[in-house]
Amino acid sequence: MAELGCSYLGIELRNPIVVAASGLTGSVEGVKKAAAAGAGAVVLKSLFEEQLRAEISSAESLLDSHPEAEAFFERAGMEEGARAYLDLVKGSVGQGVPVIASVNCVGSSRWAEFAARIEEAGAQALELNMAFLPANPGETGASVEARLLEAFAEVRAATKLPLSVKLGQSYASLPNLGAELSRLGAQGLVLFNRFYRFDVDLQALAIKAGPVRSGPEDYHETLRWIALLSGRFPLDLAAATGVHDGETALKLIAAGAGAVQVCSVIYRRGFGVIGEMCRAMDEWLGSKGIPSVRALKGRVSQASAADPAAYARLQYIQALTGIS
Repeated sequence: MAELGCSYLGIELRNPIVVAASGLTGSVEGVKKAAAAGAGAVVLKSLFEEQLRAEISSAESLLDSHPEAEAFFERAGMEEGARAYLDLVKGSVGQGVPVIASVNCVGSSRWAEFAARIEEAGAQALELNMAFLPANPGETGASVEARLLEAFAEVRAATKLPLSVKLGQSYASLPNLGAELSRLGAQGLVLFNRFYRFDVDLQALAIKAGPVRSGPEDYHETLRWIALLSGRFPLDLAAATGVHDGETALKLIAAGAGAVQVCSVIYRRGFGVIGEMCRAMDEWLGSKGIPSVRALKGRVSQASAADPAAYARLQYIQALTGIS
């Protein structure tokens, strides 16, 4: 049998399959199911600042706009949401699977304080979901990235936990951003976070949510960037979006991923798919005589390629020659 054990964010995992932050990991019961199914680790459902603020909106509506009273209710609401999340962390620790907490950062210093409390609650690492969507024409790409780096630095200063940053695809230079995050003390990158899809209801002439879950063809951009970034800086890379089977997981690991995050496929097929993916990886590695996922990691990354330039021009070569 091949060895599926690996290391991610300094944590030894029994296999590289990580259950992503989602409703699947929003309760201790969900974490228990993931552990029983053989997951390598779990990322707890993200805590959003918007969630915390929603808790106090009804109370604030009962008040006249009195600054001190509003501040009191805001603090109380933030505390209530924080306590519930910390209870989730504490209840999940010790369930037989490494626990990575997750928060959705918007640049508030509140998250820096909260990160220290997550560490105290027993989480083994913290994933920062940093989905900054620029909507102001006056905001430059550089300013968006500066805001992201500033938010990260605040959290980094507040905790000794290993930190990973979950990013979207829409940055001018992911290699540069990754290098800057590494310089500031990040241990990992998760590529990519999945924005809620946008759609329009033509009957109501109103916006609505598009498809929420990924499909098995959605991994290609993640694969590209894992291959391009692997080995460029001392960061563990985790692949997310479109990981629906063991074959895809192996491709991403060969490109340089240290772990792969799964979510949509579990919603579709149940937690048992984790075992199926592990068995498929074991069988393929054995058939190729590759002893472990560690031995496979990064074999087809750009950094290890004989012709690194091909990773950037391959699609154009295919278009010109008609090779598919």
